[in-house]
Amino acid sequence: MKKKLSVLDVKNKSDHTKANMFLDENGGLGMQRFDVIKYKQFEKLTDKQLGFFWRPEEVDILKDATDFKNLTDFEQHIFTSNLKRQILLDSVQGRSPNLALLPIVSLPELEAWIETWAFSETIHSRSYSHIIRNVYSNPSKVFDDMLEMEEIVNCADSITEKYDALIEFNELRNKGYKSYNEYEHKKAIWLCLMSVNILEGVRFYVSFACSWAFAELKKMEGNAKIIKLIARDENVHLASTQQMLKLLPLEDKDFAKIKEETYQEVTQMYLDAVEQEKEWADYLFKDGSIIGLNAELLKQYVEFIAGKRMHAVGQEKIFNTGTNPLPWTQQWIAGGSVQVAPQETEISSYVIGGTKQDVEKDTFKGFSL
Repeated sequence: MKKKLSVLDVKNKSDHTKANMFLDENGGLGMQRFDVIKYKQFEKLTDKQLGFFWRPEEVDILKDATDFKNLTDFEQHIFTSNLKRQILLDSVQGRSPNLALLPIVSLPELEAWIETWAFSETIHSRSYSHIIRNVYSNPSKVFDDMLEMEEIVNCADSITEKYDALIEFNELRNKGYKSYNEYEHKKAIWLCLMSVNILEGVRFYVSFACSWAFAELKKMEGNAKIIKLIARDENVHLASTQQMLKLLPLEDKDFAKIKEETYQEVTQMYLDAVEQEKEWADYLFKDGSIIGLNAELLKQYVEFIAGKRMHAVGQEKIFNTGTNPLPWTQQWIAGGSVQVAPQETEISSYVIGGTKQDVEKDTFKGFSL
């Protein structure tokens, strides 16, 4: 039977605090109320993300244009290639949570979080255009061949695959096709969230590390500060997918079963992502290295990051990693040293407000990052 869609079901008077996060007939389309919620984690994440609101125009990157001209050819290759990759990955992530997850969400606090999450991804995409407009005399050099680069497209394809599979199940459910299977739909949700967790927690960090390595050398510092703000947001997004993956098996026995069934598949997803990131590191550094960073160090860093992310979602670590091979990246991830004031890397239109801008040691207390 075809499922009737409406932006508000006035007949739905069920208690949404008893609904599951996704695919619950008793939740989703009723009244949005936040005085009584089931999962305070998502309300906290929404508040945190809103408090982190920023605009790319706040960061002055005029000096970066001069810095870029003074980079060697292979340094320009590293910088531009990473920028292209980040643009395409955030193009996927900017629209996909709304397209894939909102149609099946059943809790108002989770709905609010997903909308807030997607909005912050749009800021990231706008940031890359801000960088391009200010650094490159001809922005077409960045955009024109982006979709022709196999190294970038392959990565994007592996991410969109899980989103597309979930969207297809959403359509089958909404149209009432006999081929629809709710258990398989839930499996698609699980694998999609795992894929997003890998994107937010692993894939972005190769590019992040390169941006920060330039800044450690006092080059492209405006870009690095934008990437620092993006990474701060991604930590919040990562916490959200980790929470979903933690809670789903607790509230629904199907997801508990799916977690066991897909364990090896998820392990392979991590392996494939790490391998792609290693190949990307080789591509970036094919013509040379920069002080403090090379392909081998970046590969070790990917394994280190992936091991942490796997542990956080209940997967066994499959990489023999100890300490962070790039310890200097931690100061960029931590968030404490971002300066967005006019006297720093900042434009004159300083945004005045009471938003909390920094990540502190207890920011993600209660979350496993």
